[in-house]
Amino acid sequence: MEEELGEGLPSNVIDDDEPNIINIHPSDAWATWRMELANQMFDEWKASRNLLGLGVSSQNSRGTKRKWVPEKDATLVACMVDFHNAGTFNADTGFKVGYLNELEKMLEKVLPNTILKAKPNLESRIRTLKRK
Repeated sequence: MEEELGEGLPSNVIDDDEPNIINIHPSDAWATWRMELANQMFDEWKASRNLLGLGVSSQNSRGTKRKWVPEKDATLVACMVDFHNAGTFNADTGFKVGYLNELEKMLEKVLPNTILKAKPNLESRIRTLKRK
């Protein structure tokens, strides 16, 4: 039978040369490491969802609502002023069609880690800022 198994002992045979485990002491090391890892992963997830200070998103019946912070509003307005001064999309009553897509690209360069889409994010925020 040993020839079939090859060298070494089968897994169910105790080797008397190896010391046996006599005592097992409780330790919090594993639980502590696991909790620290879970907290780190959760913090990283929260940071990725926060997207550089855009605020916490909240869920309502119409979808996820983005909360803007004043710094992001200032950046949006500054980009719109730069966009207007460039004159590419200027029209008599505001901007030409398609300006939101170009504004999205401009904001992506200024705020590389934010995910702002022309519709609904920028369109909605500009509409809100016009009402203020």
